[in-house]
Amino acid sequence: MLDTHVVVWLALEPDRISKKAKSVIEEARARTEELAISDMTLFEIANLSRKARIGFNKSLESFLSQIESRFVVLPMNSEVCARAMTFGADFPKDPADRVIAATALVRGAPLISADRALQAVEELPTIW
Repeated sequence: MLDTHVVVWLALEPDRISKKAKSVIEEARARTEELAISDMTLFEIANLSRKARIGFNKSLESFLSQIESRFVVLPMNSEVCARAMTFGADFPKDPADRVIAATALVRGAPLISADRALQAVEELPTIW
């Protein structure tokens, strides 16, 4: 499962992705395994676009549609929401981080992320 910034970097700045993360992504694609993202990632990308923190040469809807076609979009559900509320006080406060991490845990998938705060969560397997 990919964190939001990894999806953005794959599309716009692939050199920012670590060698290990690139290798894992390439190996998964070579085995025709599906890479997944949380539905929260689509919202975060839309919000980054609205704040003019990222830009692309197509409409936002077209960009998001392209992402949807390249990844399995995992929906937020009751199990993910409940799991997101179990993280301790030391977990990042960002609700998107909570949903993305909980989705990875519920699905039993490691999270590809450069976010050091998420990497520090002992129960969350991360790749970077």
